[in-house]
Amino acid sequence: MLADLLQFTFLRHTFLTGLLVGIIAPLLGTFLVVRRLSLLADALSHVTLAGISFGLLLEKTMLVSFLNPLYSGMTFSVIGAILIEKLRHVYKGYQEIGIPIILSGGVGLSVIFIALANGFNNDLFNYLFGSVSAVSQQDFWTIIIMASFIIAVIRIFYKELLTLSFDEEHATVSGIHSKRIHFLFIVLTALVIAVSIRIVGVLLVSALMTLPVASAMRISHSFKQTIVLSIVFAEIAVIVGLISGYYLSIPPGGTIVVVAILILLLSISVKRFSYILSKEG
Repeated sequence: MLADLLQFTFLRHTFLTGLLVGIIAPLLGTFLVVRRLSLLADALSHVTLAGISFGLLLEKTMLVSFLNPLYSGMTFSVIGAILIEKLRHVYKGYQEIGIPIILSGGVGLSVIFIALANGFNNDLFNYLFGSVSAVSQQDFWTIIIMASFIIAVIRIFYKELLTLSFDEEHATVSGIHSKRIHFLFIVLTALVIAVSIRIVGVLLVSALMTLPVASAMRISHSFKQTIVLSIVFAEIAVIVGLISGYYLSIPPGGTIVVVAILILLLSISVKRFSYILSKEG
């Protein structure tokens, strides 16, 4: 595969995109898990699917042939994030209800757009489960720009996001604009999901945002250590998934998730084994 990476541009784009996704997905996923908003990723991934289906429908009907489905998916994802934030204020006592509402809406729109486009095609299949050959040069540069923006924003607002994740009331009392930070947070989540779908796929992207974090939480001793370990685990899963997808001619998303689950089981076993040893000692 190394020789092919040097020879084929699309493989280099895919591999580098996978490395970027392996950083930004667990980076933001750590905040998602700590804030108990893991299902937010599922909801926005289904809204992203609706946007991609809409973009592919426009391409097929030749209404807007130049529109990249990645951009329509990103637009729908951000709109879905904004609607979830609005619903938090409508249902103040049941703020999490906005997530299944938007998830259901995303699934419903996806079914409609896919049916209007006369069902599945190879492009949609690649968006659902990822592909080792689906990252175009335009996608590659878009993902680099979005990933750089996401990392920069998290770096700038790290303290605010950290405080808001562990104690929202304390964050508000401390003068942090919790509503604005939360709004920024869910928009970043929408962008991470949108830029990750080329590698992992719409239906599996939420797993890459949560499974490595769950593994890291079992063996880490601090929040920063959790972030670092989750990125390491995610990169391992992505690299193994891309290599296996290339040699076995299968979508990499499934393998990435399976490897992430194996890492989770290993981290649980290591934690349990160390606990048994400490009791015996």
